[in-house]
Amino acid sequence: MQMHALNRVYSAFKSPPHRWLTWRQSCSGLFVGGLSYDTNESVLKGAFEEYGEVIEAVKVICDRVSGKSRGYGFVHYSSEMAANKALKEMDGRLLDGRNIHIHYAYRRERQGSQGKATSGNEK
Repeated sequence: MQMHALNRVYSAFKSPPHRWLTWRQSCSGLFVGGLSYDTNESVLKGAFEEYGEVIEAVKVICDRVSGKSRGYGFVHYSSEMAANKALKEMDGRLLDGRNIHIHYAYRRERQGSQGKATSGNEK
C-alpha cells in the first residue's frame, strides 16, 4: 500500500465517524487519469465492466466551456472487491492509445458549497 493511502487510513481513524464512513464507502469508486481526449463514457464503461458490476454513471469529466474531455474520469463498482480487481488489472494499461493510471476516488472535504471527487493526489 502506498504511503499516501496509509496516511488517509490513519487520518480517517482519527476523524469523526462520518468521515470514516464517507471514506469507507468510496472504496468502490475509482479515479481514472491519463485518458485520451477521445475516450467517451461508453468506452470507459466497456473497458471496466469485465471486472464487476459498474453502478452509477461512468463519468468522463469535460471542460465546461469547450465540452472537450479533461483527460480523467470516474468509475463506480457495486463492490470493493470489483474495484480492487479493476485497479490492479487496469492501472498502467493502454486504453484508446494512452496508458491510464487509476487510484481510489474519494470525496474531498467541502470547501464552501463545492465538494469534488478527486484522485487523492491533491494537497
